[in-house]
Amino acid sequence: MTKTTRVLGASLGVLALTVSLAACGGDSLEKSKEGGGAAPAADGKGGLVIGAAGFTESNVLAELYAQVLRDAGYTTSVKTVNNRELYEPSLEKGEIDVVPEYAATLAEFLNAKVNGPKAPEEKPVASSDVAATVAGLEKLAAPLGLKVLPAGAAVDQNAFAVTKEFAAKNNLKSLSDLGKSGLQVKIAAGDECAVRPFCGPGLTKTYGIQVSGIDPKGVGTPQAKQAVKDGVDQLVLTTTTDATLDSFGLVLLEDDKKLQNADNVLPVVNAKDAGAPEVAAALDKLTRVLTTADLVDLNRKVDAERAKPADVAKAYLEAKGLLKK
Repeated sequence: MTKTTRVLGASLGVLALTVSLAACGGDSLEKSKEGGGAAPAADGKGGLVIGAAGFTESNVLAELYAQVLRDAGYTTSVKTVNNRELYEPSLEKGEIDVVPEYAATLAEFLNAKVNGPKAPEEKPVASSDVAATVAGLEKLAAPLGLKVLPAGAAVDQNAFAVTKEFAAKNNLKSLSDLGKSGLQVKIAAGDECAVRPFCGPGLTKTYGIQVSGIDPKGVGTPQAKQAVKDGVDQLVLTTTTDATLDSFGLVLLEDDKKLQNADNVLPVVNAKDAGAPEVAAALDKLTRVLTTADLVDLNRKVDAERAKPADVAKAYLEAKGLLKK
């Protein structure tokens, strides 16, 4: 599964929660082939299963979680479940103990599950305010037996990019700059961009950006980015952790008015099996350090350099001093 599959899921926003953010082919629990499987712990605190959603970033995050928990004395294994509709119930049941998640997306997923499919549209709990979003998520998660741990600065949310040349020529650093420029832009994205509030309509309403049309090349796909590079389109919908922007000569414009929801990375655990303070403390050490730029770099090493998620995770944790010598 590629990162763009998660991006596509993210592009559907809170209005299309019948499909998981991380949906792709798999429908069963299976051990990750990239660094997963049980690894013994020195202190014998017990075993924890870390869930991964099958795309690059989730696989790396799962390995980061597994290794910091292993270092804290737990036996850990990584299992890949490519569909949130499957892995979230598994987390409730304790078949999976810990999952790296995204605050706003999970909040609206649970909102739809608990309050009905129209709830995310009619009464959303997610917003650009991370504290409020996490608070809303906690209220939905607790009755399901889930414990939401603190969110960090790392965020993987929808974002818009232009070519570096286009940005320099028009003095663009933010989406507000683009709106003030009066330039008409065609957006390379999924066709749903024409109606989704985070995309075309939101850009016009929030920033005054003149959208001339949508080029349905997908969300963050190579074809979409190439279209912007070639000047066929001017703006591409991707994510804040897209590791390939440089190779297309693209740069993100700042979402300075906070159009996008707070999809900050955070751990979610089964409260009964993994609710111990020691688990939270181990994961929090990582959460406090991890940044969006770190995610971009980690994704790049896996996707572009073909490194294994387990190796990338280990090198990062060692560099940050998060593993015992």
